[in-house]
Amino acid sequence: MTRATSILGLAAMATAALATSRRAAAATETAPHAFEVALSDDAWRKRLTPEQFTILRRAGTESPESSPLLREHRPGTFACAGCALPTFDSSTKFESGTGWPSFYRALPNAIETTTDTSLFETRAEVHCRRCGGHLGHVFDDGPKPTGLRYCMNGAALAFRPRGTRSTT
Repeated sequence: MTRATSILGLAAMATAALATSRRAAAATETAPHAFEVALSDDAWRKRLTPEQFTILRRAGTESPESSPLLREHRPGTFACAGCALPTFDSSTKFESGTGWPSFYRALPNAIETTTDTSLFETRAEVHCRRCGGHLGHVFDDGPKPTGLRYCMNGAALAFRPRGTRSTT
């Protein structure tokens, strides 16, 4: 294989990955707006841990394999750690092998997406519908029935076992 063929092959793979990410983003893209829960940075810092603030308010990412929620398998609900809005049911969680908690379906009216063009690629960024907190990204390489993989930061979520009530 020549160097030119190698470069063309890499360009084709990058184009295919970009098209795949754009399909996932276009499926659920929403426009920016005012959120029901809107706090100052100081108020968010008081409410969240430093890691949660970086992830939820600055679109950070936790290290893979670092979240205890990766190994959470009890029946229950995963909620936004910023405003406690339920976002994912545990029945939709699956082992993706990525190092982050993954789900194949969000709860109705729980999330919104925007296009993220950081890191030299286009991805669908997932936000909490109520506070706008960054939760992670969604990709179209997940399992049936949706074919989606919501790859979430565990620090952006709080787990509530089934049968318990929300504290907020």
